[in-house]
Amino acid sequence: MANNFEYYAPTKVVFGKEVEGQVGRLVKEAGGSKVLIHYGGKSAVRSGLIDRLKGALDEAGIPHVELGGVVPNSLLSKVYEGIELCRAEGVDFILVVGGGSSIDSSKAIAYGLANEGDVWDLYEHTKTAAACKPVGVVLTIAAAGSETSNGSVITNEKNGEKRAYDDDLARPKFAVMNPEFTMTLPDYQTESGCTDMMMHTMERYFTNGGNMEITDSIAEGLLRTIKENAVILHHDPENYEARAEVMWAGSLAHNGLTGCGNDGGDFSSHMLEHEMGGMFNVTHGAGLAAIWGSWARYVYRNCLHRFVRYAVNVMDVEHTGNDEETALKGIEAMEEFYHSIGMPTNMGELGIHPTEEQIHEMAVRCAAACGGSQGSARVLYQEDMEKIYRMAR
Repeated sequence: MANNFEYYAPTKVVFGKEVEGQVGRLVKEAGGSKVLIHYGGKSAVRSGLIDRLKGALDEAGIPHVELGGVVPNSLLSKVYEGIELCRAEGVDFILVVGGGSSIDSSKAIAYGLANEGDVWDLYEHTKTAAACKPVGVVLTIAAAGSETSNGSVITNEKNGEKRAYDDDLARPKFAVMNPEFTMTLPDYQTESGCTDMMMHTMERYFTNGGNMEITDSIAEGLLRTIKENAVILHHDPENYEARAEVMWAGSLAHNGLTGCGNDGGDFSSHMLEHEMGGMFNVTHGAGLAAIWGSWARYVYRNCLHRFVRYAVNVMDVEHTGNDEETALKGIEAMEEFYHSIGMPTNMGELGIHPTEEQIHEMAVRCAAACGGSQGSARVLYQEDMEKIYRMAR
């Protein structure tokens, strides 16, 4: 049965070739008068994209400063640096160039500028944001869906904690999306991104808390589209049509659309991976692939009808007449897909080998971050989390 829901997706999307030239107009429309250009590595500089964006802002008469250096699993120290710079320069708009980590960092800076006290309090959930400075996105990595979502994830490098804070206040004012920007990404990063966007959809799909047929159909269509185009990009990375399909799918996977009418989703795999990322600094999408099969085998009997539907409608598994057998074949098919695009299916393949002590620590932290339990397919507690980590080792 469908749940009541609210759907809020206010981000203006400007999609296609050469759309980055519209950035000045978009910032003005959103009320920005001085901009921080926030980005990650040097590729955005080397490609000339940062200079083109600066030119667009200059043409619109909008002054700007810049701060690069965002790393995967965006760090709290960079957020603090950005807040300090923005306050000193009188910045009132954050223009982020990059993917999920840069966008998450920008949202955290925007929170820090608009709220008193330590921004980390939001991510520890000891405080709630009262406001958020506006953020605009020039997307260069299709993965996290942060360009249209309300989410932000930050890693506190001092204690290794990776924490999320979700609030509609941080939804970007606009997302400029040119698929050509993603063509130079390494294959591993492209496929990690495809894994992440699939997982955003799957987290909302594997639930025991009500569903809607139209939402399921949208979710299954997204999953099939991403799966098909991930394989194409593995062999033909400059395929514009595949890049475009994946880029748009990533936004739709995490803007709330595939959660309409259900209970909000499971998100246990994400919470389990966050602790792996915090401890071992793994690529997020690859970490999700490494944990998912073990999570699925641990919970599938508690959510059997959904795993059967997924196997048949997404993984093209023929129903054997036995629900449990069909569900397991679907999980196996998903792991075969991960291998086909160079993704791991356990932590050993990911290149990490946690000790018993580290597994216990990750489970303790995961349970604490979840408030004691997490899940809809099956509710997991610390003991369950430890078992899944061991299965995935």
